[in-house]
Amino acid sequence: MKVWMKWVLALALLLLIALFWRGLQSNPRHIPSVLLGQAAAPFAAPALDDGREIRLEHYRGKVLLLNFWASWCTECIAEHANLLKLARDFQSSPDFAMLGVVYQDQPDDARAFLQQKGAAFPSVIDAKGQIGIDYGVYGVPETFLIDRNGRIVCKQFGPIVGAEDVKVRQRWLATLLAGKELKSCE
Repeated sequence: MKVWMKWVLALALLLLIALFWRGLQSNPRHIPSVLLGQAAAPFAAPALDDGREIRLEHYRGKVLLLNFWASWCTECIAEHANLLKLARDFQSSPDFAMLGVVYQDQPDDARAFLQQKGAAFPSVIDAKGQIGIDYGVYGVPETFLIDRNGRIVCKQFGPIVGAEDVKVRQRWLATLLAGKELKSCE
């Protein structure tokens, strides 16, 4: 084999190792979204509990944690207690709201799930999946933070699990509720 060919192969191998190493260092829950910084897509959907229409515009002026979930989703089950904790931690703030979006699930199954696990915030039914499409949902759970101006400031793919995840979300919410800009969601 020619000397220059050995150098090309060595360089290619080094490049592959560098790319692999970079991939190991990145956060697997961080999926870039073109929606960050954009206005949240408006929607109107029936409430899971009583069928009344809930619109995104009802939350204008509030910091909104929007969580896409399903009763059959094991990661949604794992994060549910942490979502309840966040709801309790910020329930006294008139500028905070949480809303669940039942995604690719049967309403009766979702209601049974909430009866068993508890419900501290309303959920809407995304019957046709259009809300999920508008928000670019890959799968459940996915959580969005929407600021008081209706802009998406964070998107998280995967569950909010563990004490550290909860603390980070509490900091994000406290920052937004204090009227400050969130610099990063990682």
